[in-house]
Amino acid sequence: MDVMGDKATLFETGRFVQPSGRDGVGEAADDAAAEEAQQRLAAEAGDVEAMSVLGALLLRRGDLDGAEPHLRAATAAGDRAAANNLGVLLHQRGYADDAAGWWRIAAVAGSAAAAHALGRHHRERGDEPAAEYWLRQSAEQGHALGAYALADLLEHRGDTGAEQWMRIAAERGHREAAYRLARSLDRRLGPEGDIGDDHGAGAEAEQWYRQAAARGHRRAALHLGAILERRGALKEAGRWYLTSAKDGEARAACALGFLLRDAGDTESAAVWWLRAAQDGDGNAANALGALHAERGEPQTAERWYRAAMDAGDDNGAYNLGLLCAEQGRTAQAEQWYRRAAYAGHREAANALAILLLQGGDTAGAEPWFSKAAEAGSVDAAFNLGILFAGRGEEAVALRWYERAAAAGHTEAALQVGIARLREGDEAGAERHLRCAAGGGSAEAAYRLATVLDARRPPVPAHSLGEPVHEEKSECEEWYERAASQGHRRAQVRVGMLAAARGDVVEAARWYREAAEAGSRNGAFNLGLLLAREGSEPEAAVWWARAADAGHGRAALRLALVYARRGELAEGQRWADRAVALGPAEVSERAARLRDALREELSA
Repeated sequence: MDVMGDKATLFETGRFVQPSGRDGVGEAADDAAAEEAQQRLAAEAGDVEAMSVLGALLLRRGDLDGAEPHLRAATAAGDRAAANNLGVLLHQRGYADDAAGWWRIAAVAGSAAAAHALGRHHRERGDEPAAEYWLRQSAEQGHALGAYALADLLEHRGDTGAEQWMRIAAERGHREAAYRLARSLDRRLGPEGDIGDDHGAGAEAEQWYRQAAARGHRRAALHLGAILERRGALKEAGRWYLTSAKDGEARAACALGFLLRDAGDTESAAVWWLRAAQDGDGNAANALGALHAERGEPQTAERWYRAAMDAGDDNGAYNLGLLCAEQGRTAQAEQWYRRAAYAGHREAANALAILLLQGGDTAGAEPWFSKAAEAGSVDAAFNLGILFAGRGEEAVALRWYERAAAAGHTEAALQVGIARLREGDEAGAERHLRCAAGGGSAEAAYRLATVLDARRPPVPAHSLGEPVHEEKSECEEWYERAASQGHRRAQVRVGMLAAARGDVVEAARWYREAAEAGSRNGAFNLGLLLAREGSEPEAAVWWARAADAGHGRAALRLALVYARRGELAEGQRWADRAVALGPAEVSERAARLRDALREELSA
């Protein structure tokens, strides 16, 4: 691009400052030296304020020997700031009681900073009444540190006035106060800090987290990131996690890793997990273990799971159990599951119970299922239902199924729905079947459809092939949902409904899908459809498949087909099969046909 003006012109105008060979730090040092020299001259001339300022400058630099005479001289002249700083100097030298004496002098003279220091001194000595008195003096004079220290003291005692002073300190810019106020508000919202429960408190908590984070508080940045992530503001959440992680917060590095993984950037996620795991974050170590397990690197995965366990994360032992179970190392899997379960890991307790159950130890499995269920494991509650149902203790089983269903377990809701149907409670059954069907259970969708189907008024019959356009009923939609999930009885039922509408192609498609999946009714109905369409040889193939699977009507149809063809022996064989398969009406008809064929053969 074009340069507007050359360097010489810019130098001359002063708009471009020519380097002097000294950076900004050097210039600042020159300014500080000049100020110190100026204050020193004034102090030597007897200027009390200059003595105080010079003493403070030297104190900040760490030159205690140089600062002390100036501070003492200014203090003797009645300078309260010098008295406060003299107290600080003596405290740094280890003379806490002497320091407290000078702080008291400054505090009585109205120094808020000295009152704060004196209050802290009394609290360290265990004199809480004196500490509260001086901290309150400091706080009421507008000193942010005094307000925070007072809030901390009151909070320690469980005093309700703590929040008021914490808020005042936060409003005056104290970042730790802002963070602690946010945490206090957050805890009122429940374990997840869900701002949806109390939008006012949640919004205020977020505001204080934001304020503390903006002032460099890394844990505030972590919590702010978590709030934003729950809300779905992932980019902003990621920025705060990154800020916190760069400041050394391992939990933020771990959270950032999960955010990157969910965005598809596994490599970057692994970098942050590694950083967090090396700083002792067990969750990050587990994430690394899972990542290496997915990559087919079980030894590396095991190393990270052990690191997680060493960091005090019980998930490490649980994940080691899963890893061993996948490798067929059952004894070791049981050992790790048991270790995590004893530490209170509910899913490990459930996994241990399953392992024991698979080994035939039902008595050993039950208490672990119970422990896991009582700790909140939904799967364990469902498994207890299965355990008791297997013993014939249906009432106890139902209680556990209901508990799991209430927590959203799909298969448990199905079992409750089936139990309600047996009891005749159609409304209760429908409610649970809807939950299970909505959760993806094909069986629940089918059973819900049958409940709704039973309520429908009769549909007028149509001739096959006659196009009929009707809106699908809700029950048919549920049948179709179950059918699309591979439920064979639902596929047959959808085929029947299509046939009733006259849609032969659709009916054949569903019958064929069910038949190919092993449904004898699907094979039989497909045979009927093909026979009506004039494809009796192909129909016979499907009837044979259905009859071989135990369908009596299909065997009778085959007997009739072979009888018409004059293949009497084959017809008699299928008639015998139909007699054996039933039901009674079919057996009766098949017996008559068999006897007739036998007479023909013996004639």
